[in-house]
Amino acid sequence: MSNHVLEEIARRRIPLAVVESVLANPEQKVPEHGDVICYQSKIDINQKEYLVRVMVNERLTPAKVVTVYRTSKIRKYWKTAS
Repeated sequence: MSNHVLEEIARRRIPLAVVESVLANPEQKVPEHGDVICYQSKIDINQKEYLVRVMVNERLTPAKVVTVYRTSKIRKYWKTAS
């Protein structure tokens, strides 16, 4: 991961182990814009449920993490089967 991504993880207070877990085993992969795919999982942080979203450009070799954030707006981003 780039220094920028590591700084964003620290600034947003997301444990690196959580990010690595989402990358290794995402609950969902959602297409975003361009070549970016969002790996996302519901995670409890400090006894509150968040959606951790890891934006990954899969077209690059190796794949590159673009940014990482967490949100409490799970319903906004969670994709349910239609």
